[in-house]
Amino acid sequence: MKLSKIHIVIIFLCLLITIFSFMNKPQDSNASLRLELFSSNVERSVNFYSKILNFSIEGDSINQSYQQVINGAVILGIGPEAKLPGDHYLKLKENDSRRGIGVEIVLEVDDVLSVYQRVKRSGYPIHAEINDRPWGLTDFRLIDPDGYYIRITSRKH
Repeated sequence: MKLSKIHIVIIFLCLLITIFSFMNKPQDSNASLRLELFSSNVERSVNFYSKILNFSIEGDSINQSYQQVINGAVILGIGPEAKLPGDHYLKLKENDSRRGIGVEIVLEVDDVLSVYQRVKRSGYPIHAEINDRPWGLTDFRLIDPDGYYIRITSRKH
């Protein structure tokens, strides 16, 4: 069977599209995110994330050297700030008091109202009350025990 010129051009274009689609794919489409938070008190931070925000603790007890807490696809590693070398970029300086400057940790949840109510019942201070935002989501904000800024928000549907 002899192919016409138009068929040859179509086959060639399909091959080019296939090649370029493979070239434009990210190298690792299975990337995940784990945040590491440096804490002045690992146990206090782990208790905040597990008891207030319902993260599970990896292992049977809190590891004071490094403890992972997990909620769905969110993994936080909590380690002691005191073990950072003095010249480490993330080590707080003498006059520093706030951590995570320039970073907002955003946790998307299925039912933001129930999470808000759980936090309120716990007595933990709310930094910004629950509110409908102009961009169509509902959220509230907390400051964790070490000063990290956290926004709990609804998911975009």
